[in-house]
Amino acid sequence: MTIIAGVERIDHESAAVIEGAKLAEAFDEALHVVHVLSQSEFRDLEQSSLQETGQTVPVDDIRSYAKEAADDVAARTTDDYEAVGLVGDAAEELIKYANDHDASYICVGGRRRSAVGKALFGSVTQDVLLDSNCPVVTHMRAGDE
Repeated sequence: MTIIAGVERIDHESAAVIEGAKLAEAFDEALHVVHVLSQSEFRDLEQSSLQETGQTVPVDDIRSYAKEAADDVAARTTDDYEAVGLVGDAAEELIKYANDHDASYICVGGRRRSAVGKALFGSVTQDVLLDSNCPVVTHMRAGDE
């Protein structure tokens, strides 16, 4: 079984990775840190490649790019993980990956959005909470609490 930590490329230190590492250690399970490159990011990379080289980017290269993003975020927090890069809808891909790997938990970050400080989850986090077959751990990013 595995613990899945979903991360964004912009995370300096990911609360999802921190919580995922704690769970992985506590339950003696593998930690998989996953970044899902969105369809729009994929299209942007394709567009850039076509303009610069006249060729499309192989999907495996795109997944490698997403894996590097996961690795960059995870390496700031822990050294015992497997980085994974996927392409598609973040919530759908995280849930599918978790199901395929018999995950014990999915760890994701939440964010505050309202001016009065009411805690609301981001759409990816909300979709994972509603649609996951395994328990989901959410944690607010540092500075959002």
